[in-house]
Amino acid sequence: MSLLALGAVLEGKYEYAIVDGNCERDPLAAIRAQIHDGANVLAVTTMPGPQLAHAVPQSRCLKLEFPNLTIVWGGYFPTQHAETILREPYVDFVVRGHGEMVFLDLLNAQEKQTDYRGSAGLAYRDQNGTIMQNPLAPIPHPEHLPPFPFHRVDVQQYIRPTFLGSRTLAYHSSYGCPFFCNFCAVVSMVSGRWLPQSAARVAQVARMYAQRWRVNAIEFYDNNFFTDEARVAEFAERVLPLEIGWWGEARIDTLLKYSDQTWKRMRDGGLKIVFMGAESGSLETLKRMDKGGAMSPDKTLAIADKMQAYDIVPEFSFILGNPPDPEADIHNTIEFIRRVKKVNPRSEIIMYHYTPVPLSGDLYDAAQAQGFHFPKTLDEWVNDAWLRFAQRYSDIMPWMNPALRKRVRNFERVLNAYFPTSTDPRLTGAGRALLRMMSAWRYYLRVYDFPLELHALQKLMHYQRPETSGF
Repeated sequence: MSLLALGAVLEGKYEYAIVDGNCERDPLAAIRAQIHDGANVLAVTTMPGPQLAHAVPQSRCLKLEFPNLTIVWGGYFPTQHAETILREPYVDFVVRGHGEMVFLDLLNAQEKQTDYRGSAGLAYRDQNGTIMQNPLAPIPHPEHLPPFPFHRVDVQQYIRPTFLGSRTLAYHSSYGCPFFCNFCAVVSMVSGRWLPQSAARVAQVARMYAQRWRVNAIEFYDNNFFTDEARVAEFAERVLPLEIGWWGEARIDTLLKYSDQTWKRMRDGGLKIVFMGAESGSLETLKRMDKGGAMSPDKTLAIADKMQAYDIVPEFSFILGNPPDPEADIHNTIEFIRRVKKVNPRSEIIMYHYTPVPLSGDLYDAAQAQGFHFPKTLDEWVNDAWLRFAQRYSDIMPWMNPALRKRVRNFERVLNAYFPTSTDPRLTGAGRALLRMMSAWRYYLRVYDFPLELHALQKLMHYQRPETSGF
């Protein structure tokens, strides 16, 4: 979708091709073919983790092979770490923030050979090799942007079965989030802005999905799909005749303000599951995350209860091991997760380790005080330890010793056996019963250490856990 968003503003202005490295057996060969056909700019969307692990060696290789190729990186990782990227000679420009208009402006400047140095959102090296970072550009309003050029990709290869429906496809209908959680990378992209497409436009996309590709479920990867209750209610009513399932991300405190009428519309309109950041069972920790005040553990319990009444599955993420006292944080959050499960056993629980983002605040300051620092080179970013960090399963945080990491993993194994995810269609009733029987004594007695029998059972049954559910 990030590549389709860029392509949308290039339609009719520049010749371009989309190469999705996830779908190519040999991405380098596919890119080389485009360069041999005349392409002279390579735009790479880069997230930390697996994307970065491919972007680094591929960009380095292509720059050596085609020294006149202009290589531009964009995405939230380049937004946060432009200086680290531009220390490498194989990246020429970094687009910071939302990149549609910034990238188009750069191409226009290159074509007309005009000055790009004042272009908002651009980072680059000047003639002396000094790294320059211009201020972020305004966020483009997605309602005013052209539609995604779906004809540029093979849409069928992205459709897959999920808990939501047998033919599920993704969409992105808004930009940003109005909140400032200090562990979230989105903050550096939008600084509290949220701009949506209208409910009518989003519903029209849903109709196109259903009619053109027989899609019966949609995953909305908006950072906060549920920000505007009126928009959500209108969308749910508009898609009611389509009989589709759908999923999105939300704030707990936002959903608690929704009326009963809106909840009924969402349920009847196909909403199946909502991803929410519960993050912690401690009000004090939520305050350090800049989620406090409007957010509290009691509200997590309240939304779990409300969603059970409407038969919509809550999917909660928790961040465990927060400084300054990660051991107490893990203990308190584990106990709180048990309370959530008591209120609503169908709640999906996804657990991460706290991983800092470069935003000032109590959590990041505490992390730095304990010796944390980000890599200074891209080669360090793509080693195994930092790849695990990017996926929030890191073993390099100085405040998370091996015993604490193991405690979280063991609890997770027991929890996922006693409450098998409802989103795995492969798990039969007999399989669920076996998992629950094998794990019951551990869960009730809080004996999480050395769950060897559950580890073996998991390998035997290959059941899906919430964090790999595809949502």
